[in-house]
Amino acid sequence: MDVKIETSRLTLRPWGEEDVEQLTLGLNDLKLAKWMAFVPHPYSTLHAKNWIKRCQEIANAGIRPVAYEFAVELRPERLVIGGVSLNKIDREAGTGGGGIWIANDYQGRGYGREAFEAKIRFAFCELGLTKLVNGYFDGNENSWAMQRRLGYRRVAEVASSCMADGRQTIEHVTTLLRGDWEDREDQQSNRA
Repeated sequence: MDVKIETSRLTLRPWGEEDVEQLTLGLNDLKLAKWMAFVPHPYSTLHAKNWIKRCQEIANAGIRPVAYEFAVELRPERLVIGGVSLNKIDREAGTGGGGIWIANDYQGRGYGREAFEAKIRFAFCELGLTKLVNGYFDGNENSWAMQRRLGYRRVAEVASSCMADGRQTIEHVTTLLRGDWEDREDQQSNRA
């Protein structure tokens, strides 16, 4: 499965071996990794190579993948600045999850929101999913602000831990229903 999604400034595309250096640089930053459940610190080249290999195995696993893992590439520079996931896809239930990260040097410019919106559109319009489940660690107000602007609602809190620094924390579980997203899209179209 070689899915590529274009936005005005970004390309979401499958991870490749050419991305090892940028992936390592982006995730080998404790200020970023502390907001992610399964990213170790320090994050090595071997971690990056293993992740890319895993993503390629997932992409080639069959006709109906249960996950899409995208590198977020800044156009026209063709520079990988982050990653976005659509995973835990259950087509019968119409659900999926996944997260996003943007390297610290590229945060605050709307790239995360642009990539996350593209993922949402793909999940609802291309895959026909009806509900996305995401979340954020306690204290990551930037993630919550982005999700809230995109229509997500907080639905639960669960105990979690961060691999990068070993701390125990709370994960705020969020959901977005396709109907709510469509209503939001319609409202924005009417304003334009």
